[in-house]
Amino acid sequence: MRKRGLATLIAALLLQAVAAAPAAEIRAAAPGPQAPADPAARRQIWLIPLPGERLLMRATVLRPAGEPPFPLAVINHGSSHSSLERARFVQPEYRNLTQWFLDRGYLVVLPLRPGHGATGGPYFEDEGRCDSADYKKAGLATAFSIQAAIDYMTAQPFVRKTGVVVAGQSAGGWGALALASRNPAMVRAVINFAGGRGGHADDRANHNCVPERLVAAAGEFGRTVKIPTLWLYSENDSYFAPPLSKKMFKAFTAAGGLGQYHLLPPAGAEGHMLIDSDKAAALWAPIVENFLAGLGNTAVVNRGAAVNR
Repeated sequence: MRKRGLATLIAALLLQAVAAAPAAEIRAAAPGPQAPADPAARRQIWLIPLPGERLLMRATVLRPAGEPPFPLAVINHGSSHSSLERARFVQPEYRNLTQWFLDRGYLVVLPLRPGHGATGGPYFEDEGRCDSADYKKAGLATAFSIQAAIDYMTAQPFVRKTGVVVAGQSAGGWGALALASRNPAMVRAVINFAGGRGGHADDRANHNCVPERLVAAAGEFGRTVKIPTLWLYSENDSYFAPPLSKKMFKAFTAAGGLGQYHLLPPAGAEGHMLIDSDKAAALWAPIVENFLAGLGNTAVVNRGAAVNR
């Protein structure tokens, strides 16, 4: 048993050392694009500074066809309870949603937040112990990184200063809702795909750390939100099952938050990943289209739109 424990510790340390190598390279680099854009793919890797931190976020930037300036869409990834999983985290590109925005002329930025993969550095988003999780604090820490990406990219001459759409999956969706509670002037709307924190506690499906705290934090965010939000969940989400996501939305809108909630049919083997499901994309794409088209129309975006399904 001792030999097995020692082997596990050595493997963990080696993994952390490997993950730290690209992060050290990032810290030595300068902010901005790291290579010329690929003319065919219109894709670049950028490094984005975080205010007050000696740390640069690695971000994938994809340009649409057409002439700038472009509206900005920021898509934000989920997270993990495991420090080892965060160390080897690879930035997902959320192909369906990214292409949806590109087809509509948005420049898409996918930031890799601190404590994850090649960005490295401290993990600011820790919610704490399972029995006393601070979901508001964790969400606002995620929102800080999202805001840094927005501020840096909207300062570029080829990006519009207003009309930003922020989307996120899981912890990224929760962070997007937290950002909405701060009402940044340049943000037009927030799209939350299966957002939340504390799911799969102890690596068990449909087991959440103090879910009542998650519901309460959603209500706290909703109290100050003036930005329209869209909530998209699936019937077979084993991280945030329909009864929990509906409670979160109800608390959010009861406190005054602007929002629509849509519960989609089962998406593949795990509904929590509906953002990456081709089948689910066919369902959420027209919902997102109508949501963004209806901004400013109180018949479409209101305080607690009817829950679908």
